[in-house]
Amino acid sequence: MRALVVVGLLAVVALVFVVVALVRDTQSKAGTAEGCPKGWPLADVALREPKDVKINVLNGTDEAGLAGSVADDFRNRKFQVKKVASDKKKVDDVALLRFGPKGVGSAHLLKAYFLNEAKPVFDVNRKDDTVDVVLGNNFQQLATTTEVNQSLGDLGSPEAPTGTCPAPVKK
Repeated sequence: MRALVVVGLLAVVALVFVVVALVRDTQSKAGTAEGCPKGWPLADVALREPKDVKINVLNGTDEAGLAGSVADDFRNRKFQVKKVASDKKKVDDVALLRFGPKGVGSAHLLKAYFLNEAKPVFDVNRKDDTVDVVLGNNFQQLATTTEVNQSLGDLGSPEAPTGTCPAPVKK
C-alpha cells in the first residue's frame, strides 16, 4: 500500500513539473520569425513549385551551348528561366546554386534536380528571389521526376541558413 502511495505522489510531482516547464518555456518562439534576433534577415524556407521558381542558368564550363540546353530543360519542367549566360569563373563541381534569403526554398528544390550534388552558395545581402544555377564540369544531366522526388525526400524540409531566421509561412 505504501508503494502505491509513493508511486502516485511521484506521478503527481512529475505532472506538476511538466506543466510548470511548459508554461515557463522561453523557447516557444525559437525557430520562428518572432523569436529572431533583431537585425537578422528572414529566409523564405517555403518549398516552391517549379512554376514559381526564377532562375538564371550560367555556364561555368568550356562547353559551348551548355547553359542554353540546360535552360531549355528547365523551361520544359516549368521553371522561369530569366537569363542564360556564361559565368566568369569556371566551376569543377556539378553545379553551384547562388541565392539570397528570398531564394532558400527555391534553391532547396533545385538541389534535388542535381541529386543533392549542387553546392549551395548563400549570400545574405542578395535581395531578389532568383537563384543562379552555375553549371560545372562534373554536370551530366538533370534528374528525372522520380529521382527529384527521392532527392527531396532525402533532403527533408528547407532550413534557414546560419545567420537568418525562417520567414512566417503565408497561409
